[in-house]
This record gives sequence, C-alpha cells and structure tokens, in this order.
Amino acid sequence: MQVSAKSLLLVTAAVAALLWSCSGNEPFSAEAQSIKNRKPAADFTLRDANGTAVKLSDYRGKVVLLNFWATWCGPCTLEIPWFIEFEQQYKTKGFAVIGVSMDEEGWNAIKPYMAAHKMNYRVLLGDDSVSQLYGGVESLPTTFLIDRQGKVAFPPHIGLAGKNEYLKEIQSLLGEQQQHTTSVVSAPLPLAALRFGPAK
Repeated sequence: MQVSAKSLLLVTAAVAALLWSCSGNEPFSAEAQSIKNRKPAADFTLRDANGTAVKLSDYRGKVVLLNFWATWCGPCTLEIPWFIEFEQQYKTKGFAVIGVSMDEEGWNAIKPYMAAHKMNYRVLLGDDSVSQLYGGVESLPTTFLIDRQGKVAFPPHIGLAGKNEYLKEIQSLLGEQQQHTTSVVSAPLPLAALRFGPAK
C-alpha cells in the first residue's frame, strides 16, 4: 500500500504532538510578569527521597524551577539533563531545581530512576493535593519559575519547553535584585488563571 505525502505529514504531526507533553496541552511562552503583578506560588510540604519534610517556602530568597514530572513521561526525560545542568551551574547564585514526581508507584519507581539519571537536585513525591494547589496539573511536564520572593514570575510551561527559554527566564530572575516586602500575601491563582488564553 502506498502512503501519500499528505498522510505521512499528518502522522508525523500527530507523533510530534504526543511527544510534546504527556497529555497533549500545547506549550507556550510569554514575557515575565511585572514584579508587582506576580502572584505567590502556593506553599506545600512534601517529602524527599530521605523522608525529610520539605516546604516550598524554605526556598524563599532563591529562584526556583518547580517541575512536575513522572518517570514514565518521555518529554520529562528530555528536560532532566537540562535541569541537572542548571542546578550545577546556578546553585551557588541562589537557584534551585525542585522536581515533584507524580508517580503513583512512589519511591519504588523514583529512586532507581534518580540514580540512573544521576539527578543532582531535590526530588519530592507529589500527590493530588499539591496538584490541586497548582490548578490541577493535567499535563506532564508542567514547570513554574518562581522568583526570590516566592512568586510565580512567568506563565507555566505546559509540555516540553526549550532549554534556551528556561535559561533566559532563569538568568532574568537571577539578575533581579532581591526586594524585601511587607505586603500581605494574597491567595495563589489556580493554574487556569495563570495561563494566557483559554484553557484546553
């Protein structure tokens, strides 16, 4: 059976769409929100591979890349070497990567994966409650860039983003001078409200 060029193009496009994220939402990019308009990232407490309780607010004063991922997610695997590199390159400049694994099998799946990929950043075991704090994470990977004041600085990356895009955002936040504020912390926005454009 002969396959037409049009059919081949359609198949290629479909495969690319599936690879882009683990649930098919289209990624996008946007400029950083102005500092005064940024909303606080929802705080949470989760446990790491050693059983230690970790709060997101423990990282206040640092730029944080918060990545929701899973071991079975192909696009997540593509991003992990970048995050390892970012952690190594910028850790001493006040930057941290936090990976929140949404694996239902828990540490039995995560620990061997971390060892195999030589992950050098903190990984926490996520659950439905933390997913709901961030608007109900429906696609993996989903990644937030959080500024030194604990606020979401950019719209979330839903699906596979570009390495240079992450670098640009990280470097811009590291370049911002740390500001001390006594303003009242408002409730965080759900993921749907942080998006620019209608939700899928």
